[in-house]
Amino acid sequence: MNLDHITQQYLTLFPGDLSGNPMQRQTPKAVFSTVEIAGFENPELIIFNEKLAIEIGLEKMGNQTDEDFLNAKSLPSGMKTYATAYAGHQFGNWAGQLGDGRAIFAGEIKNAQGENTEIQWKGAGATPYSRHADGRAVLRSSVREYLMSEAMYHLGIPTTRALSLSVSGEQVVRDMLYDGNAAYEKGAVMTRTAPSFLRLGHFELLSAQGENQTLQQLADFAIENYFPEIHSTGPEKYAEFFKAVADRTADMIVKWYRVGFVHGVMNTDNMSILGLTIDYGPFSFLDEYDLNFTPNTTDLPGRRYAFGNQAKIAQWNLWQLANALFPLIKDEKKLEKTLNDFNTDFWIRHDEMMARKFGLDKLQQGDDELFTKAQQLMQDLEIDYTLFFKQLEAYSENVDFKIHFKEVFYSKTTEEQFEKFGEFLSLYLSRLAKNSISKTESLMIMKETNPKFILRNYLLFECINELNEGKKELLNKLLTALENPYQEIYPEFSVKRPPQYDGQTGCSTLSCSS
Repeated sequence: MNLDHITQQYLTLFPGDLSGNPMQRQTPKAVFSTVEIAGFENPELIIFNEKLAIEIGLEKMGNQTDEDFLNAKSLPSGMKTYATAYAGHQFGNWAGQLGDGRAIFAGEIKNAQGENTEIQWKGAGATPYSRHADGRAVLRSSVREYLMSEAMYHLGIPTTRALSLSVSGEQVVRDMLYDGNAAYEKGAVMTRTAPSFLRLGHFELLSAQGENQTLQQLADFAIENYFPEIHSTGPEKYAEFFKAVADRTADMIVKWYRVGFVHGVMNTDNMSILGLTIDYGPFSFLDEYDLNFTPNTTDLPGRRYAFGNQAKIAQWNLWQLANALFPLIKDEKKLEKTLNDFNTDFWIRHDEMMARKFGLDKLQQGDDELFTKAQQLMQDLEIDYTLFFKQLEAYSENVDFKIHFKEVFYSKTTEEQFEKFGEFLSLYLSRLAKNSISKTESLMIMKETNPKFILRNYLLFECINELNEGKKELLNKLLTALENPYQEIYPEFSVKRPPQYDGQTGCSTLSCSS
């Protein structure tokens, strides 16, 4: 790999703590702190994403030095590693300084197209921002993040990406359910990438500290590198930056709703300024459709981050970014307009997305009512979100809908409910007949929009259990399936969650423990 091509611009562009001291503490005025990786003695590489390595300019793995780098065992000579400082609102409450508690940066690399990609390890050791933790990660959560981030990428959803996954050779103590029953688990280290890992929280911290000069410097850096469409100067420049972040965030959330993804912990420190899905923790795809579903046990009983709340929470988080950027913009009305427009723009994009899920060529009057009825029906009848649209693609009035849709229900359906279901299908077919495109074109839209495979939590649960036993068969099958989510390569994966996994921790709900 081209490890000597990795640069570290943060070390020269921004003020930082260069002491290398990993002691957990406040680091005022520092955008980053240098810190060493753990240097694991007996790590073992499980997965290497060669396609991604080539794409970002690292190229193929060639020797033991490359593998040692991925495993966070040792570094090329002269490479300095670091963690960044940020703040955030967690579950709606100001948490102050947070930072990369389990992430350590190698730096960034530029590919042949001139595109920069940041590279970091997750689980490679403690940093000043570890907050009384050990900076390690466990295999359980690392497998989940590796596979899900790649699944989201192949679904066409903006996301960080996974470069490698290794077992660290260490045992790590974790209290998975936060119930006082801590236990040893296999440790792991993951290498992940993104154009940038900058979060809303990076700007929140500098603003809260009154470091307006560094705040402006960071905003300028972000605009120059990631928002080339912005050409204005002065306060207008930063107002356009804020609007661009809002637009990218809206686009990301709409795409989450398209596939039924629930992030689970949308704190401001877990929100990317580039509209990337970041920090995969207690996430889940929907099995049965439920606007109130939250996969995060820490989010109970309030369900702040439930599936149906994600757009509202995104807007709330953007309010916090607006407050952080105010010293650069100093125009309340302009910020308020962007925030108010977010809600309008989001729902327009959402309904356009729903139209595509149903194979409609364009929005017509009354379509919003059709979507609302469909969502209410899926919720009331506990219908599998992904399988519903899979079966809808193949439905026509010539088939018995009770038989055609029988495998999408999670609970027993009454005759009255079946009657409502049939009424909806008649309404849908009537609307479909008003399309200005052919049935073939309509079906193509649905096939491009609705995945046949989603990485369900019970599949991850089974995969993790197998890996803990040294088996990789399911892992390899899942890697193939997630690269082809709009095809039904493995029909056994295109089924609803098996009953034995109902209520099983790790199959529907999880804690933030990792």
